[in-house]
Amino acid sequence: MTHMISHHAQAIEMAGWAPSHGASPSVQRLSERIINAQQDEIATMQRWLGARHLQVPAPDPNGMKMTMGGTEQVMLMPGMLTPDQMKQLDASRGQEFDRLFLAFMIQHHKGALTMVHQLFDTPGAASDDVIFKFASDVNVDQTTEVARMQGMLDAMSPETHSSQ
Repeated sequence: MTHMISHHAQAIEMAGWAPSHGASPSVQRLSERIINAQQDEIATMQRWLGARHLQVPAPDPNGMKMTMGGTEQVMLMPGMLTPDQMKQLDASRGQEFDRLFLAFMIQHHKGALTMVHQLFDTPGAASDDVIFKFASDVNVDQTTEVARMQGMLDAMSPETHSSQ
């Protein structure tokens, strides 16, 4: 739950750029859905952690801050964009934004799916009903969104759909 909060925060930041970066109407609608779903999920994670008197991290789109060996470091969860990728997305506009947004959000969602699979592969880790339902919902929702985004990306004209 702790790790997924920063992961979701980054997706919200990325999706929040759609209106100001000239995203197409379909990417803007997708972005609105991502923001709504992931804000709700962050609130669920924060409530779950708080109810167990566990540390509730701030939703930081730059990654999760951890102290290791007395030094604070930022840890990116699987699929999270690097600072350079975030700058590249922020600098893009129009069709280029759409293409990068879709490619990067696919990467991002696949990282969340990796985290869910790691959870389910850890014996006893998903035994809490709330965590099991939450992780199952993330798995279904993000698998569906990856397929939708891949279809959108594949439908783009070849000149805007070059590989990275």
